[in-house]
Order: sequence, then C-alpha cells, then structure tokens
Amino acid sequence: MSYSFNDRSYISQQLENHIVKVHSIAKNANTKGKYIVFGVGSTQLLSAAVFALSTNLSSRANVVAEAPFYSPYKEQTDYFETARFHFVDNLKNVSDYGSEVIEFVTSPNNPDGNFKKPVFEGSSVQYIYDHAYYWPHFTAIPAPANEDVMIFTLSKLTGHAGSRFGWALVKDKQIYDRMLTYIDIAELGTSRDTQLRALQLFKAMQQGDGKEIFQFAYKTMRDRWEQLSQIISLSTRFTIQEIPPQFCTFFQKVRGPSPAYAWVKCERKEDSNCTEVFSRAKITGRRGSRFGSDERYVRLSLIRGQDDFDLLIHRLTDLVSEEN
Repeated sequence: MSYSFNDRSYISQQLENHIVKVHSIAKNANTKGKYIVFGVGSTQLLSAAVFALSTNLSSRANVVAEAPFYSPYKEQTDYFETARFHFVDNLKNVSDYGSEVIEFVTSPNNPDGNFKKPVFEGSSVQYIYDHAYYWPHFTAIPAPANEDVMIFTLSKLTGHAGSRFGWALVKDKQIYDRMLTYIDIAELGTSRDTQLRALQLFKAMQQGDGKEIFQFAYKTMRDRWEQLSQIISLSTRFTIQEIPPQFCTFFQKVRGPSPAYAWVKCERKEDSNCTEVFSRAKITGRRGSRFGSDERYVRLSLIRGQDDFDLLIHRLTDLVSEEN
C-alpha cells in the first residue's frame, strides 16, 4: 500500500463524494465550490487552518475564542506558537497586539451547545468555524453552513472518535493548498487505512435514505437531555444552560434541544469548585477552567455508553436529593 492513491493524491475521491452526500442529507453545510481537506480528527485541521490563515500577514496574528471554548484552541496554539501567531486569552487585550485576528467560532458551542457568532469584525479578521456538533442529532439545523473555513469530525457524526478522522470545507484555493501542505508535511497525508474505515462507515450510514442514523441519534440525545434536565430542575444548587427550541430544516419542524453536554453551574457561594462537588458524588466532569471559564462550571458528557449514562443519572439523582 502506497502513501497515495493512484492519482497521486492523499485524498480518496470516493470518500470525498460520500462526505458531500452526507452533508446533502443532513442539510448542514453547503459543499458547492468548496475544497475538502482530510486530517487526523478535527484537532489537526484546526491547527492546519491557523497555519494557513496566518501566512503572509502584515503582523503577528492574534488567535482568539470567546469563552467558554474548546480547550485545544488555546493548548495547540500555545504549543505551536511561532512569530506568525499566538493565543490571546483576554479578548479585551487583542488590540494591544496588532490588528490581525484569527477567531475560532464553535457553533454549536462546546461546552454549552448554543449557536455562536463571531466577536470580531473587519477586513483583518479571519474565521475558523468549528462545526463538529452541527448535525441533526445535536442541534436544530436552521440553514446549511456556508463559511470560508468549516471543520467537521467523524467522532461527533458516528461516534468513532478513535478512528481519528476529520475534514475541512475550504472556499479559498490558496488556504486549501496551505492546509494540504501542513497535513502532507506532518503526516504524508491522512492514513489510507483510516480513510478506508471512514468510507465503510459512510457507506453503512447512507444505506436507504441516509436519515436513519440522525433520527435514532436525535431521539437518544433528546431523551437523555430531558432526563438530565428534569433532575436539575428539582435543584436549587445547580443550573444548566438554556437552549431555545428552533426550526430544523432536516426534520422540517420546530424541535427542542439535544446537546452533547450539560454545562452545569454550581450556584452556592461555598461551591467555588464545581468539579470537586461532582467528584465527591463520584460523577466525572471536565472543569470550567479547561474552557477558559470559571471553576463554578463543570461539563458533563451525554455522549457515552448507555450504562455509563444510566449511572450518571443515578448518581446525579442522589446528589440532588441530598438538598432535601
């Protein structure tokens, strides 16, 4: 098996065609006029996009994300920091470092599941839209996304996180070429074994009309959110994010929330570290500071095996019942 395919490309044309098809079925992205880049999960593509967008700028790029944000935005940017870009924690200080900005926009957001819009505007601002969760089972799809750089991942589509496969839809040919160069230098292209695995998953998923996986997954996530919300509603100690109902073009109706995570806030003054509160109840969560937020927040995952989720509900019920 060679590094490349018969056309000397590192990208499977069959897989690219199936990606275009799944976006057409889900109605979540406009692929027309877009180039497709493969990567080792979405994580590598996020870094590749920063490198591509920071090339040939007039000054060092300020890489930013509005809190709460997905932690690798900062972790990767800090680790790979060069003279071309750096991460700015405090959005108020961005102007102190120059006018060039690269902003991560996560929509729906990780950790709170809400739609987000850019904070910065202007000719010197470029955006990387992380649409990992922009699928009908996690959120309403009001319209197909159509931004210049959009990142998606297999892990949040089918659940195969360990396969490490993601893709980017890129409008500009020059940015596309730079991202390809980054992937080629780092990996000599995305593993052909991984691409074959992804292709088989896409083929299986697209049997029939291709909608069954979204219908099943939406029902599962909706039911989980409703169970967890019901328990939290009985508490005065904890609150979770509010996600309003919205019209969905995939389901052709107004639908309620079904997020991947619960973004929980500890409301009591003495509960200054929410992660520790849940840890004492034997509930594992990710601390708020990992998302550039306050320690009064903790992220609980709803995308886990059924046994794990049932155990989460059991222990959360016990924790809330202690209030009485």
